[in-house]
Amino acid sequence: MMKLDTKHAFLKEDILSYQDKVNAHHEALMNKTGKGNDFVGWVEWPNNYDKEEFERIKTVAAEIRNKCEVCVVCGIGGSYLGARAAIEMINGLYSKDKVEMIFLGNTFSSSYIAQVLDYIKDKEVCVNVISKSGTTTETSLAFRFLKQFMEEKYGKEEACKRIVATTDKARGTLKAIADKEEYETFVIPDDIGGRFSVITPVGLFPIAVAGIDIDAIMNGLKKAYDDMADPDLTKNDAYAYAVCRRILENQGKNVEMLVSYETQMTMVAEWWKQLFGESEGKEEKGNLPTSANFSTDLHSLGQFIQEGKKVLYETLLLVDKPMKDLTFPSDPENADGMNYLAGKSVDWVNKMACQGTLEAHEVTGGVPNLILTMDDMSAESFGYMCYFFFRACAMTCYLLDINPFNQPGVEVYKKNMFRLLGKN
Repeated sequence: MMKLDTKHAFLKEDILSYQDKVNAHHEALMNKTGKGNDFVGWVEWPNNYDKEEFERIKTVAAEIRNKCEVCVVCGIGGSYLGARAAIEMINGLYSKDKVEMIFLGNTFSSSYIAQVLDYIKDKEVCVNVISKSGTTTETSLAFRFLKQFMEEKYGKEEACKRIVATTDKARGTLKAIADKEEYETFVIPDDIGGRFSVITPVGLFPIAVAGIDIDAIMNGLKKAYDDMADPDLTKNDAYAYAVCRRILENQGKNVEMLVSYETQMTMVAEWWKQLFGESEGKEEKGNLPTSANFSTDLHSLGQFIQEGKKVLYETLLLVDKPMKDLTFPSDPENADGMNYLAGKSVDWVNKMACQGTLEAHEVTGGVPNLILTMDDMSAESFGYMCYFFFRACAMTCYLLDINPFNQPGVEVYKKNMFRLLGKN
């Protein structure tokens, strides 16, 4: 369901020369003996996820869908990026689903928070607050506003029926609030970090509230697990992609630009940037993950990619089958000179733009390009893609001899912020 093409990447090393290292790291990942092994619960998740909780997710999501016009998802980082990526990729940007999904708790912007609160005041609202500890400042700040809003709008008893908390199974501030208020709760697993958590209740519950088939996501996840059981680099494209990233870094390419040609994939790129940036950016190592959406961004970044400093390579994340397609109409007057496209598929035009851009960047610009191709933008493909990138991320970090699953640098800004805010 996801294939790698390296023919346009200018690789100066043989991918297969990394096979012995990949074998060793694969064994460490599967046997939980590598760095960060306390957070590899995602590896076997396609097989051992909590089936009872999974069914409860579907039941509660159906109840929430019957209660609300708007579901506000309150979380930051891995607590919202994966769900938003899935919902926008699968449903599109202008979904006609009866429940509108809004994301809060991911910013300190007073303007944004105020606008959301004003927007939802006359609508039927439910809330999904997501935090392992319950002390993440952006999320806690927004949730206080939401909690008070819900209680004023519906009264205490009904508000508690409309708020769902996804948090630690036994401890933490949010868990204590949820128990006191008797919110419905789902569990964030102890051994799965935030940026890997979209396949857990963290992502699955809001995805289900958005009307998406989460069974299909898990099917895609399981297919990817099965496809990646063998570390052979001629068969395992996730590991081959990880190796390509290291080879290109050895060639002085320190910036990876993930490129999509579908606007509804923009948040997938944001999710991908957290996954790789937070996993790989340690000990002054790793590639800077960036992204672009073509052809839109060709009119802003194209010049730099083509003729700027040769620090980057592109990874194209392409889709075989669009969600929808159009046939370009004919116009008898042809005042715009566009009749040469009459009768052609707009998706075909998009794919020709991709081919022309690839040739320009590769042949004329000398920019390496890796190509990852997905079947479509379905729920099953989303599940497969997630697991593909999880495996690739773990392997690429192990090849750098770093822990893929911690994020010590993130704590620095928090300490400074708390000092400036006067938190004791």
